[in-house]
Amino acid sequence: MKPVLAIEDLCLGIRNEDGLKPILDHVCLEVGRGQVQGLAGESGSGKTITGLVVTGLEPAKSEVSGHIWMDGNDLLQITGSSLNAIRGRRVGTVFQDPSTSLHPQLTVGAQLTDHVRYHLRVSKTEAMDRAVRMLDRVGVAGGRATLQRYPHEFSGGQRQRIAIAAALACDPSVLIADEPTTALDVTVQAGVLNLIRELVDSLGLAVLFITHDLGVMSAVADNVAIMRQGRIVENGPRQAVFASPQHAYTRELLAALPGARGGLKSRADLARIMPLAPDEPGQTMAPASEAGAV
Repeated sequence: MKPVLAIEDLCLGIRNEDGLKPILDHVCLEVGRGQVQGLAGESGSGKTITGLVVTGLEPAKSEVSGHIWMDGNDLLQITGSSLNAIRGRRVGTVFQDPSTSLHPQLTVGAQLTDHVRYHLRVSKTEAMDRAVRMLDRVGVAGGRATLQRYPHEFSGGQRQRIAIAAALACDPSVLIADEPTTALDVTVQAGVLNLIRELVDSLGLAVLFITHDLGVMSAVADNVAIMRQGRIVENGPRQAVFASPQHAYTRELLAALPGARGGLKSRADLARIMPLAPDEPGQTMAPASEAGAV
């Protein structure tokens, strides 16, 4: 199956007074329709910048090479209004903390409809109707009254669901989810993960799911890529990567999980501290965080 999003030999460096500091080194990833491609690694490994480059939001003074293919276009060759037509329309993004990604002085309605009217050229009434449907889809009740409220009037989990609704309001093909559950407690986290999985399965979304939490990754991803120092050191089906890691760094990450002090010598050892998600599409489970993994 042809991938919806294909990152090919992506390199990025940031120019400073000492020269060019390399950040990404020939990153290759593919995300298919109805799949979650996980991207995991420690802080500073380059996983967040990888997601930012897809939408043209890389840091200032960046020098980028390679290709990012979507709909037959190389996103790295698109700029200005052409890129704006893709960002938010064909590619949606959910960031780590909805308290900062949602504007505190704009109503929920404004944040769910302004970009819809811009990208889809619909009336205010049509945009409001779409916003209500999206809120209902992500589990935020209240109908039109909700659109008049402000982000601070909602819980953290509700705010993240609103952020997901905003990211999906224009029916994108690709969703970049950058640490979308890190700011949430584990109970709310499980609900958001199940929501993302349900949306992937029902809408056929292609999701690049970025996280440092291997427990979260085991609960939602179909394929997992492990990143270290700007490189993908291992990439494959979730079960294979977690149950039979091939790279020493992947084994180190798994062995560093709380509860793994005695070592991971078998699949049973791994399942004891980080339950593996089912193979069948559409089935979800509570993240391993709740089992004491992370």
